[in-house]
Amino acid sequence: MTKQAPTLIAVRDLTVGYGSFILMKNISFEVQAGEICFITGGSGCGKSTLLKVLMGLKSPQKGQVLYGSEDFWAADSDTRQRIKRHTGVLFQSGALWSSMTLAENVALPLQQYTDLTTEQITELASLKLALTGLAGFEDYYPSEISGGMRKRAGLARALALDPSILFLDEPSAGLDPVSSRHLDDLLLELRDTLKATFMIVSHELDSIFAIADKIIYLDNQTRTIQAQGDPRRLKEDPATALCALDFLTRGAASKTLAKEIR
Repeated sequence: MTKQAPTLIAVRDLTVGYGSFILMKNISFEVQAGEICFITGGSGCGKSTLLKVLMGLKSPQKGQVLYGSEDFWAADSDTRQRIKRHTGVLFQSGALWSSMTLAENVALPLQQYTDLTTEQITELASLKLALTGLAGFEDYYPSEISGGMRKRAGLARALALDPSILFLDEPSAGLDPVSSRHLDDLLLELRDTLKATFMIVSHELDSIFAIADKIIYLDNQTRTIQAQGDPRRLKEDPATALCALDFLTRGAASKTLAKEIR
């Protein structure tokens, strides 16, 4: 029997809202080290908000977010900063500084959080860009490269501090199918080579079925998790009659039909 990887993130009975409005409740799940976990569901279900809670950008109204044995939202500011130091973030837009080259963008967290020399930072920035397929593009500006390349440059910056966990918000948004598939392949490669764990907000079914080890499906109506686990097993399990699976099945079927029509 294969030994299960240790739990890296454990969410316990989480409730998240804005004032008196409850966006989601009774949210509980675990993510093991080395997993690629997708948070998915319909528009407005709270996918990106949940990611913000995990990243430390929005506090929950109730519940725990455990990193190992440490409760992030119950911890002091120094402990929170130490936990966040081991995470990387790729925002939907890439969030690159347009006035800086790709290498300068990747160098920012290294300059802020390390005592490395300028020469060492330059070398590391080039290495991170090379890891994401952008060797030779160090002196390019974001406006001079494609959308897919900007996403990879943003990912290179997220990797700058060698994080154990990477949070990605709609990484395939705005990409054509070929660029999206290349990004999926890159994430698999990074997971396997760097042993990183990914938490990804997305509704892209092709990506979910191609690379997800686990999905967390949030439902708009019940405002909680309606299904979680391996999406391939969930889809094929006849005993699981959930609208989440209906969403996955109908979504996959509609994409197949659209390809046939084209």
